[in-house]
Amino acid sequence: MATPTPLSRLFTVVLTGVLAGLVLAVAALPGNLLLGFAAKAALGNYAALPEALRTPATPQRSYLYANDGKTLITTFYDVNRTDVALAEIAPVMRQAIVAAEDRRFYDHGGVDLRGMLRAVVSNVTEGSGQGGSTLTMQYVRNVLKTDPNRTAEERAAATEPTIGRKLQEIRYANALEQRLGKDEILNRYLNIAYFGSGAYGVAAASQRYFSKAPADLTLAEAALLAGLVQSPEAYSPIDGDADAALERRGYVLDSMVETGAITADQAAEARAEKLTLDPSEQANGCAATAGGRDGWGFFCDYLRRWWVAQPEFGDTVQEREQALRRGGYTVVTTLDPKIQATAQRQATGIYGYDNPRAVPIAAVEPGTGRVLAMAVNRHYSLDGNPGGQVNYPNTVNPLISGGAGVAGYQAGSTFKLFTMLAALESGRTLSTGFDAPSRLPTRYAAEGEGSCDGRWCPANANPEWMDGYRMMWDGFGRSVNTYFVWLAEQVGPEKVVEMAQRLGITFRAESDADFAENDAADWGAFTLGVAATTPLDLANAYATVAAEGTYCAPLPVVSVTAPDGQRLPVGDPDCREVLDPDVARAATDAARCPVGQQSAFGQCNGGTATAVNRILDGRPVAGKTGSSDQAATESFVGYTPQVAVAGIAANPDDPTDSVGAAVQARVIDAVARIIGTAVEGQPEQSFTPPTRELAGTPRRPVDRDPLTDPRRADDDPLSDLRRWFRDRTRG
Repeated sequence: MATPTPLSRLFTVVLTGVLAGLVLAVAALPGNLLLGFAAKAALGNYAALPEALRTPATPQRSYLYANDGKTLITTFYDVNRTDVALAEIAPVMRQAIVAAEDRRFYDHGGVDLRGMLRAVVSNVTEGSGQGGSTLTMQYVRNVLKTDPNRTAEERAAATEPTIGRKLQEIRYANALEQRLGKDEILNRYLNIAYFGSGAYGVAAASQRYFSKAPADLTLAEAALLAGLVQSPEAYSPIDGDADAALERRGYVLDSMVETGAITADQAAEARAEKLTLDPSEQANGCAATAGGRDGWGFFCDYLRRWWVAQPEFGDTVQEREQALRRGGYTVVTTLDPKIQATAQRQATGIYGYDNPRAVPIAAVEPGTGRVLAMAVNRHYSLDGNPGGQVNYPNTVNPLISGGAGVAGYQAGSTFKLFTMLAALESGRTLSTGFDAPSRLPTRYAAEGEGSCDGRWCPANANPEWMDGYRMMWDGFGRSVNTYFVWLAEQVGPEKVVEMAQRLGITFRAESDADFAENDAADWGAFTLGVAATTPLDLANAYATVAAEGTYCAPLPVVSVTAPDGQRLPVGDPDCREVLDPDVARAATDAARCPVGQQSAFGQCNGGTATAVNRILDGRPVAGKTGSSDQAATESFVGYTPQVAVAGIAANPDDPTDSVGAAVQARVIDAVARIIGTAVEGQPEQSFTPPTRELAGTPRRPVDRDPLTDPRRADDDPLSDLRRWFRDRTRG
């Protein structure tokens, strides 16, 4: 209720006079005729009530929680309000609002004739501007002026100082009183009234002013809040006049004594209490995550992007955004606070917030696609950056998930997984052998550095350790470039590209998308991870292998519940089998090699991330490192049957800024420790070995040198040539 203006006082005087005349005229009707007329009018009026009055659709705040259902991430709202049941509101609050705004609430039928006549006298003699509006009439006005389904003009008309509007308000109030109980009307009123400082409804108000639930309000606190409704902005002790708020509190306490709600002694004791506020700002949106957890904003933003793509929340993006901000949903997300805290600590431990380089990290649960953590050494903030910097220390760009212009980063040899899967799916075995040279001339045309006689000619990063006869196990463990480029040629690069897409790798860079669509058969370098990707895509692709070939779309929610308690069908995993389980098991068997563990067939003989086995104390784990050209980026993906985690060190603003090979060890350590947090307290799970058919039959011990050992490897296509060469040169 706003402070009366001269115009509104004049309107009130005229209106109450008219109403008083109507009251006297109606009172002269015969009793039976009056009752029959009233009953008929009330029934007709209720059926004709606006939908918002019959079925309230007032905007409410939506809450986002972590996967424990208790840790608040943030809220979304256009209007800061949350409905609560009457039983969740302290009795003194209910009594206070009745005493402050409508003492005869439980005695009238929606229109207080005595109150109107009293308002006429007060307006004429004191110029007070009283309008005689009951709580029910105020409720009608509040609903109509906030109904999201009405136009702006219709909402404005709900408060216009016209006799027609007031008569309509009376008619609607009378109809509601005939159909609804007093407690229901009081509950609705308390949930929609404006209490100042941006708080709509008693739940938001009690949090805004006292940081407590409405059930816990004391008498003094309830009287203060009830007093604010008459003039919310003027009386607000936060934004307005604290002395006026205390004076108004005293008025409410006196009124409560008059209604018999409290005694005079109770009123005196409450009046003597000093004004003690404990104000709290209600987080709104991803840039204002609760508890100062600004790193959680990236996950929140990912959820918001997911939300606006779901048809269950509306037909258009705008409708879905509005549903999130006004729908009053309770959203339990997949974010695990413990894993998230470790991931954030690890990311910022490698590079600080002010470092132009970043380590975006994502963790995903195999078999469900639930996103457990998203971290990066950046503040999720709309604040500007010094010196014209784009993405640090503040940014809202999706550095972890991609989109909105973020294509991602090259992840190097982590893409060799897709080549291995494509080869296994095509009928090759883990024991497929090749004598990997230091450099491998290919069929792909190329010029400049990295070419040999007009052909692309990739090299091994560490020839002394990588060159020689390799199978999938040690080729993957030692990350032998020439082995996997050769293998991709045998399978067909287009099949490798298709495999990556099948496991959820999205080509967000225009050049990558064009290559995948038009030149995949000639994309020989794809196996070395030259396409941009994101930690989320990469973690989920490896999670598919961890889940033995079951791909699940990344999912940020566990459940979404509407204000009426109805659970929406949007939290269930969306999964499908995209690989034969035995193919996935075979790939995992080889992926044990990079992390310093042993395959089921004893064929691992070296790895690029052997520290992982030590950090996880021998717990079954698999994974792969990746370094892009000139160590521009450094990556590692690790997984167990329970979790997959990917991290990529890169400069999001400058791809030419090489992070350097030295940082890879820190990325490996970070990912391993995040996995450790994720599996802490969970039973140890082993990987299922592949069948002998997919393993093949290795013909040499793991330490055999194929150039000097005379034993033949039957599955090596060059074995006959090698034997011929050895015989020719012997002696």
